[in-house]
Order: sequence, then C-alpha cells, then structure tokens
Amino acid sequence: MTVPLKSSHLIAKAKPLSPLALGFYGSLAAGLMTAVGAFPVLFGRVPSQSTRDLSLGFAAGVMLAASFFSLIIPALDAAEPMFVNEAAPAAIVCIAILMGMGAVALMNEMLPHEHFKTGREGPASASLRRVWLFIIAITIHNFPEGLAVGVGFGSGGVEGGMPLAIGIGLQNAPEGLAVAIALLGEGYSKFRSWGIAALTGLVEPVGGVIGAGIISISEPLLPWGLAFAAGAMLYVISHEIIPETHRNGHQNKATLGLAIGLVIMLFLDVWLG
Repeated sequence: MTVPLKSSHLIAKAKPLSPLALGFYGSLAAGLMTAVGAFPVLFGRVPSQSTRDLSLGFAAGVMLAASFFSLIIPALDAAEPMFVNEAAPAAIVCIAILMGMGAVALMNEMLPHEHFKTGREGPASASLRRVWLFIIAITIHNFPEGLAVGVGFGSGGVEGGMPLAIGIGLQNAPEGLAVAIALLGEGYSKFRSWGIAALTGLVEPVGGVIGAGIISISEPLLPWGLAFAAGAMLYVISHEIIPETHRNGHQNKATLGLAIGLVIMLFLDVWLG
C-alpha cells in the first residue's frame, strides 16, 4: 500500500536557495516593479508633475532609510566583533561608504549618458543614439539598488534581504513611471516607452548576483559590501533623485513623499528584519 507524502515531508526535503539565487530572484523581483510602475502610460494615464515629484520623493525616502537601517547599521554590527579597537568598525564603514559613492561618481564620469532634464554628461557621445544615453543613465542609477538587495540576501538570507527587496521594489515603481513619461515626451510610442522603462529594471539582477557573490566569498568582506552598497545608493539619492524632485517647484510635496517613504521603509525593516 502506497503512503501519500505529506506536505511537511516535502518541505523538509526541499533545499534552501543559495545566497546567489536569493540575490538574483530578490533583485529581479525588485527590478520588475519598474515595469509595473510604468503601466499607466499604456492606458494614456499620466499623473500630474506634482504627483510624480511626490512619488519620486517617496523613492528617495525609501532608499535613504534602506541605506542606513538595512545596510550601514548592519555593516557596523558585522564589523564590531572583528576588532578590539572601537574606532576600527566605524572607520571601515566610513571608508566603504565613500568608496561606494566614488564608484558611482566614477561611472557617471566614465560612461556617456544623458538625463532628461540636465542633458548629457560623461565623455563625448555623439555616436550613440539619445535613447541609449538615457538607458545608460538609468542603468547607472539602478545598478546600486540591485547591488544593495544582493548584499542584503547574501549577508542575512531571507530576513536580511526581504525588507530591502520590498523597499527597493516600492521605490522602483515611481521611477519606472518617470522614465516612461519622459520617453513619451521625447516622442516615443507608449508601448516603446513602457518597454524601455521595463528593460532598465533588468540591470538590478546583475547587481544582485554580484552583491550576493562578493559577500559569499568571505565573511570579512561583509561590512565592506554592506557599506559600499549604502554609499552607492546615497550618491544616487543626492545626485539624481532629490534634485529631480525640486526642479518644478514641488519641494513640499517631494519632502512629504520622502518622509512617508522613509518611515515605511523603517517599518518594513523592523517588521521583516
């Protein structure tokens, strides 16, 4: 007589996902929210500029909270047991933050790209079509987010990565909408605008695998990786998102969005972490 397998027995036999797999799937899910956020352009529904600035402020608040509560504080916690000197953990985290900011700043200088409002940056890029310059700019923006999610999963498993994946996913939605609307303004069709916006989120799994992989190689790299990812995101917040939300005179709504995003991400980090 055959005895049916119980679901608990199947669960017990299921192998847990590796940090690399968690980093990939978590950052992929977060990146796909870019496509979800851009959906309104397919139906001809474009929110007002003030609403878009509020939503981008929300994205900045989520990233700001994630940088400190999900990356910098865990980096300090990871570094403290490694050293007797109390100043060493703080020094390591500070250096890694600056390295992360410097890495994204270097990408900004080395890669030709174009922002919708401020125009071209980086080296001469006359041979590249304008849409590719936009895509490169968004890639520079999205890569640190995927890196942060991957580092979160690589260092703390599901508990460490889930708050980051949810938070980054939430803030990717308004970013995807902003990209699609800007492409509409450049004369692209609504389907092409949505498609390009959706594709820009697919760079995040690349960052996710790299982040999880680095952390998996060596435990001493953990505080460096966490703080580096935080620094990369802090640069994007300061250089890209906040200035964008203040260009159209909606600073108050953008600041409100930032406050809401910050406290929601803080809540998610405490609740899920």
